[in-house]
Amino acid sequence: MGYRVGMLLLAAGALAPAADWNPRAAAEYLDHRQAEWSAWPHAQKANGPCLSCHTGLFYLVARPALGAALHETSMPAPEAELLAAVRARVTARDAIAAGGVPGANPPKEPLAHQLLATQAILAPFVLANDDRAKGKLSRDTEEAFRRLWDLQSHEGPDKGAWPWASFNLDPWEMPHSAFFGAVLAAAATGLAPGGYQDRPEIRANIAELRAYVRGNEARQPLHHRLLALWASSRLRDLLPDNTRQEILATLWKSQGADGGFSLAAIGPWQARAEVPATSESNGYATALAAFAVEQAGVKPGSADLARALAWLESHQDPRDGSWPAFSMNKDREPSTMPARFMRDAATAFAVLALAGK
Repeated sequence: MGYRVGMLLLAAGALAPAADWNPRAAAEYLDHRQAEWSAWPHAQKANGPCLSCHTGLFYLVARPALGAALHETSMPAPEAELLAAVRARVTARDAIAAGGVPGANPPKEPLAHQLLATQAILAPFVLANDDRAKGKLSRDTEEAFRRLWDLQSHEGPDKGAWPWASFNLDPWEMPHSAFFGAVLAAAATGLAPGGYQDRPEIRANIAELRAYVRGNEARQPLHHRLLALWASSRLRDLLPDNTRQEILATLWKSQGADGGFSLAAIGPWQARAEVPATSESNGYATALAAFAVEQAGVKPGSADLARALAWLESHQDPRDGSWPAFSMNKDREPSTMPARFMRDAATAFAVLALAGK
């Protein structure tokens, strides 16, 4: 089989190159950044680079859509390397082997278990998505899902969810980010081909996951609620329809006059003196919002979504093909590797949002 197009199923439709944005430049930016991440000493782990939420996770979703649009016949090397690393680690039973260890020192508990569980969520998400073109789960993906359900919590306030690594970093590594992990697990389960979500042996797991998401959704930042909205389009009955409609109504109330969305609009977030909240429209917030509502069934021609997509089309950086975003946590030196983490995620979501147009 040639270059996979299965991940296009995440988007509402096929992506066609257009004059109002540059898919080739976006592909080159994403490939370059993933290659930089893979070479960064902090990202180098056993069996290849670790899978990051900011640079790698949605790169593995967005890049095949670009490959199809650009008629590529083979997978770019950074994508192939990262996927191979994820598959090589699906049997890992500790944080070091799973590739989720930051820095060189082995983590102590409870961080070690949190890191293992975090990687156990990310792996089936990307692998099930990768398997969709084949119509069935690979052996690696089956194993990744087994590890996922083995680590699910079955008691306490987080019953139905998973431990999640927290480093006091918005939007993905805060204590409340366990909800983010849970909705990724829900999306993975719903994305898995071959009727995976209907398997009797995971019915109880899904019921606990669904109860956790429903019971915790209302207190989350809008960012996490948007991801739950998207996941609900994949895993049946994850959210009731009235909740889905309330999330959409809340989102549209926060849309800027220019059609975009600010990071503050998809919060609330922890106040940080180095990077004070701003009402300025942002590439990450706008791209995530547009993608999530498309996945929820909002048509690209609807007025509010059309304005958000128009903002994205007009804000691609002509110099490198990316979309503008900045760290929510620190005023980072532009030349450093972490300074562009949010721009990486913004670009991946912008591609996915524009793919559904």
